[in-house]
Amino acid sequence: MHDLDPDDPRPPYQQVANALRAAILTRTFQPGEKLPSGPELSKRYGVARMTVQQAVRLLRDEGLVVSRQGSGVFVRERTERPVGLRPHMDRAFEAPQVTVDFAGFSGETLHGAIAEPLDKVRAGRLRPESITVRILVPNPAVPWTLPARVEDLGDSPAFRERATQIMQRHTQAIVDAVTELRELGLVDHTRAEVRVAPAVPMFKLYLLNDTEAFFGYYPVQEHAVQLDGESVTMWDLMGKDATLFHHSADVDPDSMASQFVAQSKMWFDSMWSTVARPVRQ
Repeated sequence: MHDLDPDDPRPPYQQVANALRAAILTRTFQPGEKLPSGPELSKRYGVARMTVQQAVRLLRDEGLVVSRQGSGVFVRERTERPVGLRPHMDRAFEAPQVTVDFAGFSGETLHGAIAEPLDKVRAGRLRPESITVRILVPNPAVPWTLPARVEDLGDSPAFRERATQIMQRHTQAIVDAVTELRELGLVDHTRAEVRVAPAVPMFKLYLLNDTEAFFGYYPVQEHAVQLDGESVTMWDLMGKDATLFHHSADVDPDSMASQFVAQSKMWFDSMWSTVARPVRQ
C-alpha cells in the first residue's frame, strides 16, 4: 500500500491524483493502458472509493484519462500521437457486441488488423455474442479521379481491374471469416457486408464499437505498376503510409474526442445508407 503523506495539506483526492498523474507522465502507465480498478486503487492508497473517484474525475478533466462504460478507466492516447490499430482491435473483440466499420481504399490493412482477433474467437479465447463488420470501399466499376495516370491524370481501367482483385481478396476473406464463426456456432450473431461508394476516399477511417475512431490521410505518391504487360506510372494512394490518429469517446459527450467519434459514425452511416451499394461476392 502507498500511504499518503499525513503532513501533506492537500486533500487526499488531490494526493491520489498527483500520484496517478506522475505515473502517467513517466509512462509507468502507458498510453492506452487500463488503470487498476477503483477497489484496487482504494487499497493501494488507503483511501475510500469516493476519494479515488474524485481523483479520477480530476485526471479526466485534465484529459489524461478516459472512462469507458463497462470497461474501466484508461490512459488517454493523445490525438496528436500516431497509434497502432492492432492492439485496439484486439481489445474491441473483448466486448459482448463487436462492431467494426471501415471506410477506405482496399481493406488490406483492415484484413491484417482483424485477422488475429478473429483467430482468437475461432480458438475460443474470445467469446463475443455478436460481430458486425461493415466495409465501405470505392466502386471500381466507374472511372476514378485518383489514382490516376501521371502522364495525363487520366483514369486507368486496367489499374481499376487490378485494384478490384486486391479489394475482393481482402474483403472476401474478412466476410468469409466472420460468417464462418456463426456457422461453427462460436458466435450467435454475425454480419459482414461490403458496399461500394461512388467516390474514392482520400482517407481511411476505422470505427470500433462506436467508441473509438482511427483516422488517417492517404498520401498521394508516384508509383510504377505493371498493367497489361507494361509499366505504367500512377499517382497512387499509399495506404500503408497513412498515419492513424486515435480518438476515444469518453463520458463527456461534448468533448472533442466524443464529438469526433460521433461525427465519424454519422458520416459513415450517411454514406452507407444513401449512395453506397451492396457488393454481391
